Amino acid sequence: MGDQNYQLATFAGGCFWCMVKPFEALSGVREVIAGYTGGNFENPTYEDVCYKNTGHFEAVQVTYNTQIIPYQKLLDVYWQQIDPTNSEGQFSDRGTSYRTAIFYHNHEQQLEAQRSKHELEKSGRFENPIVTLILPATEFYRAEEYHQYYYRKNPLKYEAYRRGSGRDGFIEQHWNTTNNELLKTKLTKLQYEVTQNKGTEPPFDNEYWDNKSEGIYVDIITGEPLFSSADKFDSGCGWPSFTKPLKPDAVQEKPDYSHFMQRTEVTSTQGAAHLGHVFTDGPQPTGLRYCINSAALRFIPKERLAEEGYDEYLSLFSH
Repeated sequence: MGDQNYQLATFAGGCFWCMVKPFEALSGVREVIAGYTGGNFENPTYEDVCYKNTGHFEAVQVTYNTQIIPYQKLLDVYWQQIDPTNSEGQFSDRGTSYRTAIFYHNHEQQLEAQRSKHELEKSGRFENPIVTLILPATEFYRAEEYHQYYYRKNPLKYEAYRRGSGRDGFIEQHWNTTNNELLKTKLTKLQYEVTQNKGTEPPFDNEYWDNKSEGIYVDIITGEPLFSSADKFDSGCGWPSFTKPLKPDAVQEKPDYSHFMQRTEVTSTQGAAHLGHVFTDGPQPTGLRYCINSAALRFIPKERLAEEGYDEYLSLFSH
C-alpha cells in the first residue's frame, strides 16, 4: 500500500451504497471502495452476487491512516450503520449478500472486532443477540463503477433508498436517543441547544465571529473537518461566515421552513449536528454565505493541526 501508516479495513453492512459515505466522511480515511468478498469464485459481477447465491457479501474496503484514526473508531462507525441482530440481510434487503460481517486483516483487528462486538452485546442496546460475523479477510473484488460513490452520483435516489429501506429509521431509533443523553454531559447548554435543537447563539457575542487566526473549524461533537479560515470572511452578520465547506461532502443542506421563513439548513454529515444556514448573498466565486454558529464548531489553529491529526490540511496554509 506504499505508506506503512495506511491499513485496510473491510466491512459488510448490507447494501454497499449506504456504507461508503459514513466512512469517507472520517478524517484519516483515504479511500472507500464498494465491492464483493467472502464468496466461492473469482471476479463476481453484481448479478452473480445478488442472484446466483455465490456466497459473496456486498462490502466496503476502507483505506485509513492509523496515525490519524484508530481501527476502533471505524468499528464504532460501522455498528451505527447496521442492524447487527439480523442474520438474513439488512432492512428491506434479504439474502446472503446482505449479511453483516467484519473482515479482519490481522490479529490485532480480530481482537478489536471481537472486543467491540462483546461490548455491544453487554450494552443491552439491542434485545436480540448480535449475529454479525467476524471473519478473516479474503480476496476483495471491486464492484462495477456505477456502484462506486453512488451517494454522490445519485443523491436523491440514495437518500430515498436509505429512508425507504428502513435503515435511517432504525439508526434514529437505536442510536440517536441514547447519544443525545450522552451529549448532554459533554456539551455546554448552548452547544447542545444549537447542535441538537437547531438553536441560534447571539450575533457578535460568540466565540469565532471575529476570529482571524489561520486554521480549520471542526464539528464540536465528532471532530469532522468542516470549514477553513481561508474561506472565512466578515459578512457583518455577527456569526462566522464561510464561502464554502472544506469538502463538498462535509456538510448536508436541507430545506428549513421554520419561523415563517424559507431557508436552507446546514448540518454536519457525520454527526448530523445543526450548524447554521447557507445563503446566496456571499462573495464570488461561490456567491454563498455559510452562516455558522460558533457553538457548533471547534477551532484548530494551523500550529496544532499535525498534533491533533489534521496534518493533511497543513497545505492550505503553506503560503
